Amino acid sequence: MSMGFGQRRRGSSTNYRHDDDGSPRATFRQLLPFLMEHKRVLSVVIALSMAGALTTLAQPLVVSQVITVVEAAEPLGNLVWVLVGLVVVSAALSGFRHYLLQRTGEGVVLSSRKLLVRRMLNLPISEFDQRRTGDLVSRVGSDTTLLRAVLTQGLVEAVGGTLTFLGAVIAMIYLDPVLFSLTAIVVAVAVTTVVTLSRRIRVASRKSQDKVGDLTASVERAISAVRTVRAANATEREIVGVEKDAEGAWRLGLDVAKVSALVVPISGIALQVAFLVVLGVGGFRVASGALPIADLVAFILFLFMMIMPLGQAFGAITSVNQALGALGRIQEIISLPGETDNDRVQVSPAQAPTPRGKIAVEFSGVSFSYPESAHKTEAEKLVAETLGEHEVEALATGEIAALRPTRDRVLDNVSFTVPLGSKTAIVGPSGAGKSSILSLMERFYDPQAGSISVFGTPVGDLERGQLRGYFGYVEQDAPVLAGTIRDNLLIGAPSANEEQLRTVLESVNLTEILERDARGLDAEVGEAGILLSGGERQRLAIARALLQAPPILLMDESTSSLDGPNEVLMKHAIDRVAKDRTVMVIAHRLATVVDSDQIIVVNHGKVEAVGTHDELLLSSDLYKDLAEHQLLV
Repeated sequence: MSMGFGQRRRGSSTNYRHDDDGSPRATFRQLLPFLMEHKRVLSVVIALSMAGALTTLAQPLVVSQVITVVEAAEPLGNLVWVLVGLVVVSAALSGFRHYLLQRTGEGVVLSSRKLLVRRMLNLPISEFDQRRTGDLVSRVGSDTTLLRAVLTQGLVEAVGGTLTFLGAVIAMIYLDPVLFSLTAIVVAVAVTTVVTLSRRIRVASRKSQDKVGDLTASVERAISAVRTVRAANATEREIVGVEKDAEGAWRLGLDVAKVSALVVPISGIALQVAFLVVLGVGGFRVASGALPIADLVAFILFLFMMIMPLGQAFGAITSVNQALGALGRIQEIISLPGETDNDRVQVSPAQAPTPRGKIAVEFSGVSFSYPESAHKTEAEKLVAETLGEHEVEALATGEIAALRPTRDRVLDNVSFTVPLGSKTAIVGPSGAGKSSILSLMERFYDPQAGSISVFGTPVGDLERGQLRGYFGYVEQDAPVLAGTIRDNLLIGAPSANEEQLRTVLESVNLTEILERDARGLDAEVGEAGILLSGGERQRLAIARALLQAPPILLMDESTSSLDGPNEVLMKHAIDRVAKDRTVMVIAHRLATVVDSDQIIVVNHGKVEAVGTHDELLLSSDLYKDLAEHQLLV
């Protein structure tokens, strides 16, 4: 039985706790592997915390000695310098500890990003069919950033809250307004200094966030063109590029840590100076009889209640919960199986194709269905984006359910052969399963039945990189990647030289884009090729595939965005490259494929007829009907 419309994807929520809104939430135990990568630094942080605590605890003892010496009218000696030394050492230890925590937090973010990006760009294509690109990008950019809070805010040792802080202030004013005023002055000076430093922190943070934005754009670029990247065997290069952006964000994050580390010593000094002022001035007031000793002790206790970061405890709890929720989303992706996890062959670097035999491609009894969530109609997808999950589920048995296709199989017992060096066209009405044939050849998906062989070898017995090395693949809506013309051409052939790039552009009648911009091959194409026309984007994608010089060229509606003259030029270009390789073309315009060595007619997921143009006009009613509608008869 198929899943109801809006139902959760299988396996998406079995290993995680979920919040009230249904989002995955991890436990602190699942965070430990990320922290254990930095266990040495965390050990140093713990040691610094203990040393800082000892220096802080030693100060009241030294102050007590000072008071005793003063009362006995004896010289202070080195006690004052010892006290100053303790204050400075305590502040320095506090600042260094804070920096190490920030640094470790950035390290956790970096390692989680690298792990997530590597897993994400190696996920099966079906996962990208089921997930939104923006959601995947946010897991790399925003969710990983939240993990930092576990270290920088989650390790705050505090109790109490805002009410305790306000109560302490009121009590201090009641006990001794003069002593409170002196304490408030010290705190005000520290706050002013911190606000001044915060401006520098904001600047550093903005630069860091800008770099994180670059990282997000880099990931989205790779994911939006994942089929092209896979078909060009460029997955590893894309991963390395994204990792460089991640490391850049990490370095800028360290800059933020260095600036913010200055704030901690100031806060520590403010706390200690306020404490010393209360002890010194309060002692004199006790000696003069203006303040009872009991009130002084109470005032000191309230002072600690005021300046301890108790109010931050609630914020820390919120931050930790957000971080664990983000970790749940991260782990949800990391735990998914990769594209090659279940391959029968050992994963190895792609080898040069070695075509053999007289048959380039053979389909034998192939049947295929897309995963349920990737099989929704456009109407279902539109409703899913507009309504919430509960509303969608409520409509599942109503009108929307009626929109779902009645058949499940996209391909049903498909068999055909493509001779080596031939030009084969695949035609048929929309939704017949033509594009799915090419997707199975690239192993974006695997069939549920039957077998597919390339040069006599079953595709399952080939390492995916080697298999895709056989093909040059031009998708139906082939994406143009943000960057330059050169970047787009080199994605599948990184070692191509300038002459080869210009030659391949000339072969697809695209030299005019070099002439209209002084930068030539280094001219920007804009996001998703927005600076190019639809036909130019299509021709650039074809040039990219031709540059790889594959033994088999797969073209899915490759001339759909071309006008008449350019379509003719493209047809001549395809004819030229067809002399040296096998070409498989999916086409709606029969005029571009009437001279093919064979034409495969597909309808409702089945091969209805195979033959030349003239043969099919006599043997296939569907092909004859298509030809008549396009005025070819």
